[in-house]
Amino acid sequence: MADFWIILTGTLVAATCGVLGCFLVLRKMAMVGDAISHSVLPGIAIAFLVSSSRDSLLMLIGAAVLGLITIFLIQALQQSGLQSDASIGIVFTALFAVGVILISRNASHIDLDLDCVLFGEIAYVQWDTWIWNGYDMGPVAVWMLGGTLLLVLAAILLFYKQFKLCAFDPALAAAVGIPVALFHYLLMGLVSLSTVASFESVGAILVVGMLIIPASAAYLLTDRLSVMLGYSVLIGVLSAAGGYYAAKWLDASIAGSMVTVAGILFLLAFICSPKHGLIARFGKRNRLNSAAV
Repeated sequence: MADFWIILTGTLVAATCGVLGCFLVLRKMAMVGDAISHSVLPGIAIAFLVSSSRDSLLMLIGAAVLGLITIFLIQALQQSGLQSDASIGIVFTALFAVGVILISRNASHIDLDLDCVLFGEIAYVQWDTWIWNGYDMGPVAVWMLGGTLLLVLAAILLFYKQFKLCAFDPALAAAVGIPVALFHYLLMGLVSLSTVASFESVGAILVVGMLIIPASAAYLLTDRLSVMLGYSVLIGVLSAAGGYYAAKWLDASIAGSMVTVAGILFLLAFICSPKHGLIARFGKRNRLNSAAV
């Protein structure tokens, strides 16, 4: 049963991050997820100090506040003329460093270490269960991530056309009356919520990996957004399941193995993509050279 809960947790993270990752990749904002996953650390540390407990709701609130602050700081720096990558790098490194200082200075009061921050506790999700009226309802992480996935899917389905147009052509979206800024912050809010909901269970590495790698692999496999979303979720789910069994076989980190499998699947897409892969481009180059001769 432990295997089932771990794989289900990884699958929920992969599906949620896979959907949002597609829009981040298309908008050239893939590293925003990385920034949020690192910069929420001060919020988690402050929640521990204030409450002296590992209550998931307090952690969620503290991390969510820092996630929103991260988004606004990045946007403010970009509007001041700083490049996007520089803005992201400055904000997440500064806030992550603050979190490290808080943990190191208050180590005796904070039941948290940096290994937990990076790799999470996905191997132990089955032990933190939700008890309702005396019934064991299953791991808290599964309910939290399942609820987050439903919220993300509802938002994407409800505003699919708006998100699509804002991702491909923000200028046209603004011209036809779509509030581009509103949908930008809505997308960033969903990314922040998903990152925070996933953070405690799976750690920063798996969150970032699932936000970027499956969506990037899917981007190479199709030119249609709807198909890209499906491919991204599928690659993420395969990475979660394959990574877990690889971790058992190698006796290695589960989160690290899941991201490694995702990386292998991306490499296969990079080489074998029928339109954008290395093999396809090499064949096209040869045909052009033959035609020129």
